[in-house]
Amino acid sequence: MADRHQNQTQTQQQQPQRVPRPTNTNNPASTNASTFLRRLQGNAPNPTQLVGFLTLLVSGAILLLLTGLTVTAAIMGLILFTPLIIISSPIWVPIGALLFLTVAGFVSMCGFGAAAVAGSSWMYRYFKGMHPPGSDRVDYARSRIYDTASHVKDYAREYGGYLHSKVKDAAPGA
Repeated sequence: MADRHQNQTQTQQQQPQRVPRPTNTNNPASTNASTFLRRLQGNAPNPTQLVGFLTLLVSGAILLLLTGLTVTAAIMGLILFTPLIIISSPIWVPIGALLFLTVAGFVSMCGFGAAAVAGSSWMYRYFKGMHPPGSDRVDYARSRIYDTASHVKDYAREYGGYLHSKVKDAAPGA
């Protein structure tokens, strides 16, 4: 026990003592400024982040410049070609409508064809027993339909027998 107490006092003597920083209590603004600077230095970006930010800034400026040039060129082209567009509009409107209908029909036919191929592929895999996605739901629906049909059939038998007996009661000779 005495050894431990002696070792602790020796290690305390060997460690350098921290000297508290003198604070200027007269000027609270200087303590706030030094705290702010310490926090700012702790959150300063590293060189990689700085290069990334500068790259982002330069590429954004270039894209903004190109956007401005594109809008300016489009407006100038519209101003220059407006008389030609107005004069030839009786030709362009029917051509545009025909072109729109042709493209819309082609795209819709491609979509319907893709849906038909996908449905046919699914049915082929289902009937071959390959269990495509959703086949468990189809099997469940089929079993529910079969159960409902058998219940309806049983009910009709019972109800039909009931009516048949009532007819015999009403008209015994029939």
